[in-house]
Amino acid sequence: MVQEVLQNKDNELQKVRERYLRRSQSSKADLYNPLDPSYYMTLQEKERAFIYWIKKSGLSPVQDKRLLEIGCGQGDNLIQFLRLGFRPENLVGNELLEERALRAQHRLPSSIQILIGDASVLDLPENSFDVVFQSLVFTSIFDDEFQKRLANRMWSMVKLGGYILWYDFIFNDPNNPDVRGVPIRRIKELFPERISKVCRLTLAPPISRCVTKIHPCLYTLFNLFPFMRTHILCWIKKIR
Repeated sequence: MVQEVLQNKDNELQKVRERYLRRSQSSKADLYNPLDPSYYMTLQEKERAFIYWIKKSGLSPVQDKRLLEIGCGQGDNLIQFLRLGFRPENLVGNELLEERALRAQHRLPSSIQILIGDASVLDLPENSFDVVFQSLVFTSIFDDEFQKRLANRMWSMVKLGGYILWYDFIFNDPNNPDVRGVPIRRIKELFPERISKVCRLTLAPPISRCVTKIHPCLYTLFNLFPFMRTHILCWIKKIR
């Protein structure tokens, strides 16, 4: 039984690697150009949502708060957190793919620790982080048991009074079979504790790419309609 569980986990990890590899080799990689208004408008909106979360949750001042990012990629989110006042020595990133982790190490201050490998077995102390953050990770994991194992490990590393911070999309993408939306009900299954706040954000990318070609400000106009937003930012406070 244990051997079967380990085999399933290894299989899912390999599939996740393959999904990211296909994405990086496809034309979709060009959609994340920081000079493209459809992308930078999304980043700016997400950063405003981070600021709202910090203020609403009472996390400020953040200089002394410890944050771990699961699936940090090339370090974009960690750079955002630095801009918001987190100290580099209090930030830790984890990344499954070695190439992306090495790129993050190259871009970030050396005092930010980057750990390579499976996040569900991270060798980090329990109850050691004020925030454990994931962005666009769970939508690339199709195995429900692996999702639950990773969620449990994330929860174990959060301090009492700390937060899980979650940014991901909630709908399936019919043009991308390598991702699967994670609806709010699934987040509640992964983290049965009460979700403190859910914010709908991020204009649907196909609409965003279309309207921002006319003018970047149209992103904000179309994003006024909640049903056009495909992602959520939510946080879950650890109270016991």
